[in-house]
Amino acid sequence: MTTCKSTQHTDLKTIVIKLGGSMLEGLTTTFFENFKKMQQSGIDIIIVHGGGPAINQALANANVETITKNGVRVTSSEAIEIVQSTLIGKVNPELTHQLNGASIKAIGLSGYDGSLFNCSFLDKKEYGYVGNIEAVNTALLKTLLSEKIIPVVSCFGVSSDGIPLNINGDTVASKVALAMNADSLLLVTDAPGVKINDEVQNSVNPEQIKEWIYSGDIYDGMIPKVQAAIDCLNAGIPTVQIVGSQLVGTTVQKKGVIA
Repeated sequence: MTTCKSTQHTDLKTIVIKLGGSMLEGLTTTFFENFKKMQQSGIDIIIVHGGGPAINQALANANVETITKNGVRVTSSEAIEIVQSTLIGKVNPELTHQLNGASIKAIGLSGYDGSLFNCSFLDKKEYGYVGNIEAVNTALLKTLLSEKIIPVVSCFGVSSDGIPLNINGDTVASKVALAMNADSLLLVTDAPGVKINDEVQNSVNPEQIKEWIYSGDIYDGMIPKVQAAIDCLNAGIPTVQIVGSQLVGTTVQKKGVIA
């Protein structure tokens, strides 16, 4: 595992980009052009996506109730089929099609494909059909990247005995980034970064974040985003960036570390 203190990258090689479900419907031509520029500069890109709004709508249409606990969607046996069909059958192919339509070679993947994830139950009694990633098939991802194909990974896995499992999006992104020894993780949201006094901060550290949450300068929907960034740093990812659709925003890194 790569730790933040011991790793100082001079050139970014691999970036994992997590697209929140709320971002998927408003992707622009500029957004895809930025992807092309990153690839042309020699950066390998892996996309991990969620699908919260689409899943919520599909569950509501089927009159299936759902709740979240500790940031994790509790997924019943009834809900897991809907989550699976929405993520793998709708959201993932639509995003992959958009990328291909923008002349960006991409292929959609889930935990079913090429044994991408080795998964177990996170806690069946507590969360139902929710998975925890034990290992990532990095050889598969590296093979695709070597051909300049972007893997588009949905947050869905399967147990060793074939049981489908919903997986938290930030967890998938973090596990993939760690397994691939990624230089950075980008959390793409509908906010342009961390704003303090209406000004986007170029760089912040966990200590500052805690102070700003306490003071109320960081509030509402930005709180879970910065907390996810801190969790990723603590897991060993060198830097995490909270960015908007222009793929620029705020770099979150440990105090004293040079990105």
